[in-house]
Amino acid sequence: MKRFARESAAIVEVELIKLVRDPTEIISRAIQPVLWLVVFGQVLAQARGIQTGQLSYLAFITPGILAQSILFSAIFYGIAIIWERDLGVVHKLLVSPAKRSSLVFGKAVAAGFRGILQATVIYLIAFLMHVSLKLEPIAIGAVLVSVMLGSGIFATFSLIIACIVKTRERFMGIGQLLTMPLFFASNAIYPLDLMPDWLRIIALLNPLTYLIDALRGLMVTGGASIHGYAVDFSVMIAVFAVMLFIAVRLYPTLAE
Repeated sequence: MKRFARESAAIVEVELIKLVRDPTEIISRAIQPVLWLVVFGQVLAQARGIQTGQLSYLAFITPGILAQSILFSAIFYGIAIIWERDLGVVHKLLVSPAKRSSLVFGKAVAAGFRGILQATVIYLIAFLMHVSLKLEPIAIGAVLVSVMLGSGIFATFSLIIACIVKTRERFMGIGQLLTMPLFFASNAIYPLDLMPDWLRIIALLNPLTYLIDALRGLMVTGGASIHGYAVDFSVMIAVFAVMLFIAVRLYPTLAE
């Protein structure tokens, strides 16, 4: 266990060093949630066409935009993996004595730290837009755990795609194909009750739905988890475990 933790921490450290040296990705990724909250959220808040209960529409979509930011950032994480393969980094890691599980888990945790940076940006924007946020340490801590889990899920999913397609061009096409359906087939910008039955079924199979449900209850004042936190976190942990297992199995094939 100590070896696994040490090796995973080494991978996380390397990824964070790369992020510190080139933070442009985080800055560019922060622009999109700003546009969604400032433009999209403000416009639909005036329309009042979507019933969100006690929450204002802006407060309702704030957790959804955070989840979207996490999804869009993590789902393209596989491009960096393919780039590392092309540079020979993956080959060096695979011939090292490090366990495959620690390599993949370290990548997932590093993606989680990127997600925390995204969460910080969303909190700041929401605060400036006078969204009523829960600022209790326990609530913020639970949000960060949710963000880490969500980032880990979609980062390992991205790694799986990278291992299958193996080229940046194919990955970009598949990544763009998957992100919008995952986002719109969730409760990010409208409640599940407004969906037709077939779309609601898809949304309930979408792990993003449970991430947003947990964030909505933990992040904004008056928000609540419809499914319950136990269900939300159980689903996310189970999906992450499955994704991690598959990614560990496929990771060595990336070097082929």
